[in-house]
Amino acid sequence: MRASHADRERAVDVLKAGFAEGRLQQPEYEQRLTRAYKAQTHAELQMLVADLPQGPVPQAQFVPQRPMVPATFMPMQMPVPVMTNSSATGALVCGIMTPVTWGLTAIPAVILGHKARAEIRRSGERGDGQALTGLILGWLAIGGWALFLLVFILSAAVNL
Repeated sequence: MRASHADRERAVDVLKAGFAEGRLQQPEYEQRLTRAYKAQTHAELQMLVADLPQGPVPQAQFVPQRPMVPATFMPMQMPVPVMTNSSATGALVCGIMTPVTWGLTAIPAVILGHKARAEIRRSGERGDGQALTGLILGWLAIGGWALFLLVFILSAAVNL
């Protein structure tokens, strides 16, 4: 492919930069400069500058540019909402309901609480506090029933 005048000027600019950086000695610089102005093809120009840095790599022509608008006037980026784990909410509700249901919802509270904490660790959802509260209330209700049954059995054994 034949070289244009602009192609020759680009090659000369590379040679000038190489000379200014100390990569070329004066006689070699002058010899390459003369050959660059006489070059007829791209291949000839490429041979003259192949061992020199060519400058920065050209960027894509259609790179999206940021608008020159202050950030105040740009639309606000809405954060992605992090969902609360539904099992954690269920554990909390079951834990709160244990006094009303006489401890009937204590076991589901404990099961849902453990399930929710495992899911939260895996998925990064919110609700760890709810799951932990449900677990604590569930275990307290189970412990209360166990204590009640122990006292009942011991009192029955003493009265025999």
